[in-house]
Amino acid sequence: MTTENTPAELNDLFASPSQPLDSSLINELLSILRLHDLTPQELFYKWESYSIKLGGSERLTLNLQRARDLKRDIQDALERETRGKSHHARVERRAAGATPRVTGRGADAADMFGMMDGVVQTPLRSSVTTTGTTKRKSEFATPAHKVSKQSAESSPLDPKASIGSSKGSISFANRQHSGEIIETLNDTLAIPEPPSAPFTTSRIALKANSDLKKFAYKTMSMHLSSASEILDDRIDEFLNLVQDHHQIEDGAFGNPAMQSTAEIVAVGRIACDTPESSLKTGSVVLETSRRTGAGLRVPLQLDSVSQFELFPGKIVAVKGKNASGDTFTVSEFLSLPALKLPATPPNQLLDINTRLRGEESAESGPIQPLNILTAAGPYTSEQDLAYEPLNALIDRAISTSADALVLLGPFLDIEHPLVRTGQFSSIAGLDTDTTTLTDVFRALVALPLQRLAKQLPGLRIVMVPSVRDVISKHAAWPQDRLLRKELQLPKQCDMAPNPVMLSFNEVMIGLSCHDSLYDLRWEQLVGGTEKTKKDPLARLAGHLIEQRHFAPLYPPRGRDELVKPSIADALEEEGEVKATGAMLDVGYVALGDWYTCKPDVLLTPSLLNPFVKVVDGVTVVNPGSVMRKSNAGSFAHLYVHARQVSDEERVAGDLIPHAVYERTRIDVVKV
Repeated sequence: MTTENTPAELNDLFASPSQPLDSSLINELLSILRLHDLTPQELFYKWESYSIKLGGSERLTLNLQRARDLKRDIQDALERETRGKSHHARVERRAAGATPRVTGRGADAADMFGMMDGVVQTPLRSSVTTTGTTKRKSEFATPAHKVSKQSAESSPLDPKASIGSSKGSISFANRQHSGEIIETLNDTLAIPEPPSAPFTTSRIALKANSDLKKFAYKTMSMHLSSASEILDDRIDEFLNLVQDHHQIEDGAFGNPAMQSTAEIVAVGRIACDTPESSLKTGSVVLETSRRTGAGLRVPLQLDSVSQFELFPGKIVAVKGKNASGDTFTVSEFLSLPALKLPATPPNQLLDINTRLRGEESAESGPIQPLNILTAAGPYTSEQDLAYEPLNALIDRAISTSADALVLLGPFLDIEHPLVRTGQFSSIAGLDTDTTTLTDVFRALVALPLQRLAKQLPGLRIVMVPSVRDVISKHAAWPQDRLLRKELQLPKQCDMAPNPVMLSFNEVMIGLSCHDSLYDLRWEQLVGGTEKTKKDPLARLAGHLIEQRHFAPLYPPRGRDELVKPSIADALEEEGEVKATGAMLDVGYVALGDWYTCKPDVLLTPSLLNPFVKVVDGVTVVNPGSVMRKSNAGSFAHLYVHARQVSDEERVAGDLIPHAVYERTRIDVVKV
């Protein structure tokens, strides 16, 4: 769909600030919009998805040739979807019109409708020779791994060989532009020189701002009634927040599902009337709690709203009326109260500055900025288990004398082809017959970190697991910590849950391995009578901040809708392997809430292009992943300068805001 403002919208989304799009490129983009009935925002999302699918770590620039390639990719996807639907329809018609026939013997013959599948053991199938005689397979043979679409005569899979799609990939040793800075926040702050010698003691006082014991809950033990109560409680909590913030009387609130000509205020959760489809303007419904609306859902009429940004699971406060009894007409979305940024008393900041000077520095000398490296897995190429990117990251920490290394999972990825198929023979010193996944982690991850700990005795290492970690015994989000002693990690490692709020001295950092930004990008609905030019990435991060949660999307995206892992291409049966997904445990989603304040820094790795942005005072960092399929990715390097305390602030004694976004240089760097 195109309008007279469409070229300007395309320039806002695709062009760089210094160079607008040329006319030929705009005409090609307009052709795509008309052909597929897309909005410029939807086309931008498809371009981002196409860039990710290419598997490269560099940010691609849109040109005429790439626009034509994108057009062909959209057309190919549409044709595949059409073929899949027609094939599914033919199968359904065939199944409805045909009578099942008994074609087997024994158990197969008795199980005519396949109802006993998985209940009785199916005998081994016989193989037919070229002469027509039947040859029985040995019942003592070891079952073969379904690893790849290879012929029977092909050799077993070499652990060092490429698995899955490796189109356009190069070896890690031959990577280009290593160490290049992709994006910078506060480039006016110079990169500090590393100290002449590493600090012998840690300059960081690490504190968890979450109750870590609550993360050790028992998974898969939730009742439906408990889940509904958790969801209702969140709506009721926001209702109280909205009432206090806007000073609304109790009588102004009402049930939006009841017919009334009076204007009321309602608080509820945004949902889609058809769970299988994405959120559209005509499919938005408001879900109420049992206390305020008997848990009913009512469609929302949004024609008179100037601007709105919605997604499934978002808690909103709306003002309007339901005159017909069928639809609630919204006249206004009320703003939600924002959390405050962290603040610290002046005497504590002075103690922190003393710690930052180190034991060997003079009290009046300059304060060395806090040096923090942050990275997210996977930490090795999908073609091997060499973990070269992790070792390169460790070398960077040693050369810059880092104060902290924040590592977010996955560390041993369930979606890695070699991990999935158990091909560990390339790891030196391990007996493949007795090796466990814990042994593999010790050899590939723990040993390099032990080397790092010896080189930098004052370093703090923070490790946050992912639901894709095969070594984690807690396969649900929110996720409990890994076990340091069992994995033989050095004492300098601090094991944190996923998600968590941690204070590095006074700087509060929120950490989560759940890719909320990527999911929100596909599920959000932006509209209204007035157009906005808000940064799309800043808008996504703003959802997390406004909703006070690490994962506000509910229900999470289905596994079929996520990017299929590369291992799925290597298996024989198409679609057998799906993406891990959110693994959300609804009964404990409150562990992802932000209760008292916003974090100074929000670290949320995503499949989206790496970025650094300041949103509502929060420095949002997407460091990317260290490896993107078989190509080197990126990490983030933070240089946090000390918060100086003036004489006036010291005398007043009031809480001092941290203003981390003003005194921190953040570089997103290629591995």
